[in-house]
Amino acid sequence: MFGKRQEQDLDKAQQVMIENQLKARGIKDERLLQIMGQLPRHLFVPPDQHNLAYSDKPLPIGRQQTISQPYIVAHMTELLNLPADGDATVLEVGTGSGYQAAILSQLVKQVYTIERIPSLAENARQVFEQLEITNIKQTVTDGGYGWSAHAPFDRIIVTAGAPSVPPPLIDQLADEGILVAPIGGWSNQQLVLLTRQGESIQHKNLTSVLFVPLLGEHGWQE
Repeated sequence: MFGKRQEQDLDKAQQVMIENQLKARGIKDERLLQIMGQLPRHLFVPPDQHNLAYSDKPLPIGRQQTISQPYIVAHMTELLNLPADGDATVLEVGTGSGYQAAILSQLVKQVYTIERIPSLAENARQVFEQLEITNIKQTVTDGGYGWSAHAPFDRIIVTAGAPSVPPPLIDQLADEGILVAPIGGWSNQQLVLLTRQGESIQHKNLTSVLFVPLLGEHGWQE
């Protein structure tokens, strides 16, 4: 699929990404760094974006959607504070390219991921199959409703911006669970961290981010 020179260039760009984008900005989880240093991000972007796959920015993947900047993917993954034993279930709202789900699949027991655009879900499925990833379950629907059939989830990650955290996602978060989501306006959001202790939900605003909008009843209208 790739020539030897292109493979070498991609490998080098991947290692530069790890050192200059992730470690240099404070990403410390060694498991995560190892996974992102090995997982072929270029398979999750269109062919005309292969040479940019490891660059420090989001990239278009079609249908007005993007694959997030590598640092943001790593940062949100670290915020989930995934248990070291790998015995967790994660719900992802917004499959997109599938890159975030693929990373999570190497860190947890089971990933459930929701995408509203069928063609993107299918593209991601093909890459999962190519990489022989078997612990990701997909569905195509409005992600704001979550996936109640498999709830509760130990962790929930939302990869599209919403005006507020969709109530069904809070309902589907397990006790002592963590939810990370970009919340705010159409063109500017705050990364929000929610933690559950019984019926108590703790809410913490973190850094400013910019994600494509979450569309649907619990997000923005199309």
